[in-house]
Amino acid sequence: MGVMEELKGKGKQVVADVTDNESLKAEGEAQRSKGAEERQETEARAKAQAHEKKADVHEEKQQAAEA
Repeated sequence: MGVMEELKGKGKQVVADVTDNESLKAEGEAQRSKGAEERQETEARAKAQAHEKKADVHEEKQQAAEA
């Protein structure tokens, strides 16, 4: 899940800020970006599945009305 990656990345950024570690800060930023992309993909997939189910319901109603 993307949320966990985002949280881990944020944690790395916080530690990097405290320790003034630019390498760790860059790693944290990259991890947060990756997590955000994964989260958006998961949300888009869930939305698409919901639309498919809604379309299936309409299809079933249409077939019942034609019978």
